[in-house]
Amino acid sequence: MQRKLRLRKREDFSRTYRGGKSFANGQLVVYWSRQPKAEPFRLGISASKKIGNAVVRNRMRRLLKEIVRAHADEIKEKTDLILIVRAGAVGKSSKELERSVLHVLRKAGLLKPH
Repeated sequence: MQRKLRLRKREDFSRTYRGGKSFANGQLVVYWSRQPKAEPFRLGISASKKIGNAVVRNRMRRLLKEIVRAHADEIKEKTDLILIVRAGAVGKSSKELERSVLHVLRKAGLLKPH
């Protein structure tokens, strides 16, 4: 994922958590808010120690970044997104995770109409 598409500052995460909306399913939670300075969109991923050790957390982050990168053209512009990994996502195949990501983004209304 390109550097400009990443949400990295604590203040950006805090603003999205405080002023954003959230939607969830069994594997993921998405917090999002509209941001005029987010070029197409910006993504942050949070994986707590509850889901596993560093190897597991980093693998989940890499998988989610790749899924979002593959569907980047479908995500609405000027949006900050935070994906939070739940324990139910650990051990799922990449295809199941992809379905879960698209489901939670569709539920939040963050996918462009076809």
